[in-house]
Order: sequence, then structure tokens, then C-alpha cells
Amino acid sequence: MRIHREGYGIILGSTLFLVAVNGLLTYLDAPILAQQISLSISLVFYLLVVQFFRDPQRNTPSGDNLIIAPADGKVVVIEEVTESEYFKGVRRQVSIFMSPLNVHVNRVPVTGEVVYSEYHPGKYLVAWHPKSSTENERTTVVMKNERGEILFRQIAGALAKRIVNYAKPSAQYKSGQEYGFIKFGSRIDLFLPLDAEILVNLNQKTTGGETIIAKW
Repeated sequence: MRIHREGYGIILGSTLFLVAVNGLLTYLDAPILAQQISLSISLVFYLLVVQFFRDPQRNTPSGDNLIIAPADGKVVVIEEVTESEYFKGVRRQVSIFMSPLNVHVNRVPVTGEVVYSEYHPGKYLVAWHPKSSTENERTTVVMKNERGEILFRQIAGALAKRIVNYAKPSAQYKSGQEYGFIKFGSRIDLFLPLDAEILVNLNQKTTGGETIIAKW
């Protein structure tokens, strides 16, 4: 299993901490039962941390009219809204909620050029809260190609307090290519043209880099 680079430091730190705790119990000659319980809890914790930072390979469908899921998770919003940061007009919003058990690598939904990339500090409301899209810590990225522009926004949740966004203005990406990472539960909003054909349903599970969200 491939591990994302954002997890190297946390996994190393967790390993050293767990080794120290269990080593200390052994050194103090703690009861065998206590040592076994500590070792079991440490193993479960370690496996949870490692699985959170897994970075599986994905096979992205080809087609310049396809809009691909930027993240693993569940579709929690499909609606028309007014996007006020960049478009300042009505768009189709599709939101994907990521639980701590999902892969948290974020991928660009289309091939094109980054024309806008902004970080916004903010609150840490639960990611499914209606105001999290505009009040939580977040990053906004807009990509453009010959078909138009798409905005996608990483949103921190109550547990996710570090958003990583590699996308910089003028950068070129291919559909399904990694552009960021969010640590722990979080959400991504997509803002699509009104004439986009939405191909997912509410509560549908998505696979980042593979599930087709919509067509231009």
C-alpha cells in the first residue's frame, strides 16, 4: 500500500510515541495484561493512522467532456446556488463529504489550467453544516479549459485542521491528477455550469479520480 507524503511525519511520530509507551511499560515491569492491552490499542491506533494516509492508484476515465470526482466520499448536496467568491452567479453545486475512513487525496476534476487559487482562514464547523462552505477554513481553485471554468473548494471540518493545496495559478493538470490533501473528516464543493448533466445522486458514494460526477 502506497502512503501519501503528507503522512510521513505523522506516522513516524506516532510510531516513536507508541514504541516509547510500550517500552516504558515493559521497563517498569507492568502487569502482562496491561502490556497486552496497551500493545493491542497501539496496533489498532497505528493501523488507523496508516490507512488514513493511504494513496491508492486510480484509473481516471478519459473524455474531455467528463467531470470527475475530486475525492472519495458521499454526495451530500446537489443544488443550484449563488457562488459569490469567483463566479458571482448561479451554478450547480455538488458536495462530497469525506469521513475519516475515506482516502483523503484530492484530485482535479478536469484537465486544464489553474486560473485562480486562494486560501481562506475560517471556522471549523462540522463539514456538513450549510455555512461550512463560506465560513470554514477553505481553499478555492478554479480550472479553465476550452469548455469553460469549474470551481472546486476544499473545506475543513471539525477535525480537519490542515488543508494542503498544491494548485498554483498557471499550473497545468490532467483530469484525476492529485492537487491536494485534507487531514481528517472534511468536504469538497464543486461548482459547475448550469447546463452540466449531473450523473450522481444524493448519498451516492464516490471514488476520487474515477467516479464521473457530470458531463459538460
